[in-house]
Amino acid sequence: MFPTSLRHIASPSVAGNQLTIGVLALQGDVREHELVLDDLGVAHCQVRSPVDLKGIDGLIIPGGESSVIDKLSRIFEVREPLISAIAEGLPVLGTCAGLILLSSTVIGAIEGQQTFGGLDVEVERNAFGGQLESFESSIEMPLIPGGPVNAAFIRAPIIRDVRGCSIIATLPNGEIVGVRSGNCVGIAFHPELVGESRVHAWWLDAVVAGAQR
Repeated sequence: MFPTSLRHIASPSVAGNQLTIGVLALQGDVREHELVLDDLGVAHCQVRSPVDLKGIDGLIIPGGESSVIDKLSRIFEVREPLISAIAEGLPVLGTCAGLILLSSTVIGAIEGQQTFGGLDVEVERNAFGGQLESFESSIEMPLIPGGPVNAAFIRAPIIRDVRGCSIIATLPNGEIVGVRSGNCVGIAFHPELVGESRVHAWWLDAVVAGAQR
C-alpha cells in the first residue's frame, strides 16, 4: 500500500500563479482533489452550475460513476456550457470516470450515456473488473519527474484506442492509462487517493499555467 499523506509540493511556476481551479462537484471524490489542491497551495471552487465555470483557470472532473455524473450534468444544466468551455480551450483533468466523460467513444456505456468530449479515444468502462478487483500500481509517466507515479485503480477504465492524442501514462504491461490532447488530460487512475500530487502539479504547470503563458 502507498502512504496516504501527500508528499510533493508544486513547482515554483505553479505556486507563483494565482490560479483558481474548479472541481466538478456533481458526484465522486471531489474532496480528495480539493485536498491535493490545498496541499499545492492552489485556490479552488466547486462547479455545479454554468455560472460556476466563470473565472476558473482549469477544471478537474473527478472519479465516481460516469453515467451518474453525465445525468446530473444535464439536470443541473451544466453539460452544454461545459462542452463549450472544453472546446474553447479550458484546461481539464479527468481522472477515472473523468477520463470516460472526456472520451469520444465508450465501450460498455449504459443506454443513453453521453460524454463531454475533448479526447479522441476509445475507453472501456470497468475494464479491470468490479470493486473487488481494485488495485494499486506504479505508473510510468515520463513527463513527470521523480520516478514512477503512485496510482489506485478502482473500477477503472482503460484506453483501448488512441486517435490524435499523446500517450502520457502506461502500466508495466504497456496498457495505456493516460493521454493528453491539447487542453485535455485524461487518466484512468486515482493519484489523489494514494498520496500522489505530482500529476496535479504537472497538469497545473504544463497545461493550466501553460495555457496562460
